[in-house]
Amino acid sequence: MIGYDEAQAIVAGAARPLASEMVPLAAASGRFLAAAVVANVASPPADVSAMDGYATSGDDLPSFTLVGISYPGNGFAGRIGAGECVRIFTGAPVPEGAKRVIVQEIVRTDGSQIVLVSPPGSATHIRPRGSDFMAGEQLLPAGRQLDPRALVAAAGADLATAEIWSRPRIVILTTGDELVEAGTARATPGAIPESVSLGVSALAEQYGGHCVSRRRLRDEPQEIKEASERALAEADLVVMTGGASVGEKDYAKPVFQELGLELEFSKVAIKPGKPIWFGRARGKLVMGLPGNPTSAMITGRLFLAPLVRGLAGGDPAHASRWRHAPLVQDMPPCGDRETFVRGRWRGDGVEAVPNQDSSAQRALAEAEILIRRRPGAPAVAAGQLVEIIDL
Repeated sequence: MIGYDEAQAIVAGAARPLASEMVPLAAASGRFLAAAVVANVASPPADVSAMDGYATSGDDLPSFTLVGISYPGNGFAGRIGAGECVRIFTGAPVPEGAKRVIVQEIVRTDGSQIVLVSPPGSATHIRPRGSDFMAGEQLLPAGRQLDPRALVAAAGADLATAEIWSRPRIVILTTGDELVEAGTARATPGAIPESVSLGVSALAEQYGGHCVSRRRLRDEPQEIKEASERALAEADLVVMTGGASVGEKDYAKPVFQELGLELEFSKVAIKPGKPIWFGRARGKLVMGLPGNPTSAMITGRLFLAPLVRGLAGGDPAHASRWRHAPLVQDMPPCGDRETFVRGRWRGDGVEAVPNQDSSAQRALAEAEILIRRRPGAPAVAAGQLVEIIDL
């Protein structure tokens, strides 16, 4: 059994992007760039007005003669001379010969003349060509996530597509004779709604994965083996929930061992989630999560999230950034296993949710963060800082 930090390092080492593909920008939101974005055009493509007003030759005159209009996308074709001006709108190209734009708020019109009613000041209100970026300039580095701001920059660079890392294909296998489809459990005595795969699938999608399928399996070795073989054939990553401990019907690891499983680790000294395991089978990554909902979601957040983010082309460390926040209540000492306490915000500080049971689903929904407690850590008083991560 290894510690959290060692297990985290092993997962990060395996979290390498897969293949790249060209994708339309409209379908690339949230994905990670496999190649840098280089501008195809300059922005702005010409000297343009930064304000609505009048483009003038820059002469210090009390009035100017209006000789035309410049619209965005349809500029004034001529040249302006001394004492002349062109009506201009924000984003419109500045006519040849213009040296400044006088804002419309300090001008009154008098027929074909504009008359300044107050001094124009020193600002020119002109955005020079390429003042944002020039053609051939790198705007976004490889590895950057295409968030809304990055998408604006990529489209503004006149790109229709981008080379991005493929999303890892994920199959989630859930075992348990007692599990039934959510919405049907009340019709069968002893049945439990299967909830874990929904949460794990959503978590994987949140961090850049693509869940190909979720399959609920009986605790029957041959059924698990056949489903596992099929999953390994169609996925980059197989996630098994349940069957990870040492019970009579815990078949997950033995079945994958028949399929050539090479374990990276088989247990981690954490609470909850000690039975988590990770390895490879037939060239594909396999992660086993506990079957209890809270244990599965916590270990998924700690290990599956950085793994999926790295496979999708992002930095796995980004999903494992701990920070500090003050407690608003006392916390007892930690035992000999590293413990991840479900917590929530209260004002500017954090507190533990009351129910820390590994199968508690209501408490899981109430939790917003994890509080990290190191092995053997002493009691912590309200007001002291603790390590936290968003859940």
